[in-house]
Amino acid sequence: MAAPTKRVSETPARKKDKKNKNQEDETELLTVPDGWKEPQFTRGDNPKGLLEESSFATLFPKYREAYLKECWPLVQKALGDIFINVTLDLIEGSMTVHTTKKTFDPYSILRARDLIKLLARSVPFEQATRILEDDVACDIIKIGTLVRNRDRFVKRRQRLIGPKGSTLKALELLTNCYVMVQGNTVSALGPHSGLKEVRKVVMDTMKNIHPIYNIKTLMIKRELANDPELRTQSWERFLPNFRHKSVSKRKQPKKKTIKKKEYTPFPPPQPDSKIDKELASGEFFLHENEKRRRKMKEIKVKQAEALSKRQEERQKAFIPPKEKPAVKNTKAASTEDKIDIEAIKEKVKKAKTKKLGAPPANPDSSSVKDTKTKKKKVKS
Repeated sequence: MAAPTKRVSETPARKKDKKNKNQEDETELLTVPDGWKEPQFTRGDNPKGLLEESSFATLFPKYREAYLKECWPLVQKALGDIFINVTLDLIEGSMTVHTTKKTFDPYSILRARDLIKLLARSVPFEQATRILEDDVACDIIKIGTLVRNRDRFVKRRQRLIGPKGSTLKALELLTNCYVMVQGNTVSALGPHSGLKEVRKVVMDTMKNIHPIYNIKTLMIKRELANDPELRTQSWERFLPNFRHKSVSKRKQPKKKTIKKKEYTPFPPPQPDSKIDKELASGEFFLHENEKRRRKMKEIKVKQAEALSKRQEERQKAFIPPKEKPAVKNTKAASTEDKIDIEAIKEKVKKAKTKKLGAPPANPDSSSVKDTKTKKKKVKS
């Protein structure tokens, strides 16, 4: 028999070198080389087609009906190129996609499903058709249930859009994704790496973290990725570390004046128990039937009071409101009575006599006197 061979134990330094080598190989496998693209799936890869028919359906809101009617021929043409049938049900308000016998790509039905989902979430047709490309994916983020208060939710959603859509545009440029904020969802369309960043920014915004902080980190990451030396290094030292400051709502005074109670060596008096109260009122010594009667009497009194209050409130509706008096110009009438008209007339007469060239007080009498003097002259 051959002698058993002895296993030589590896030194720790040798183990460490082997581990580092394995880690380097893994990192090389994870990194995608520049300019590499996955070959397109053709009919030659699956000449026999699919065995079973697959279908997906999704509902759409009423306001999307007009737009879907307009662009529906284009949707049918786009999905017809990959041999997938699509139907629009306006009565039920749904869109359905299903495979045909000519369909050869098994993943095309999932792309068609994402296409009708994006169209239902107000994404325009020109952007939604990009999902049919190989290197494009989509993500529909539900934000409606993340914030309880409706006003707070609307403010945070508006913060994500920014003034005139500037924040959303910056996010699109940094992630190479199309982002659509509509109602309780955020629809994103683009490469997988960009979708991951979009989801992070949206979730942080709903958690009351301003999107500008995430946009700043994305800008720094973009600059570091362009540098070939720093691409393989850790970026933690370059990225900003934003701390959440919890500011109290009400400003507290620096010096608080607390009024101290006067010191008493005696403890506070012990509150009376239920039995003590019954002993004091004499109820403790009553019979159980008498106690029940008293309780029922108290309950009936309370019910009667509540009933009377309810009736009073109901009767308030039938009580007519107090009407205002019809005559309003009582003050004006009283002031007119006080004015002395005769006194005013005398004042006006006196004023006329004082003025030069004013006519006499009785013009008729003066005219009679003039006629008499003229007659006397003629006789003489």
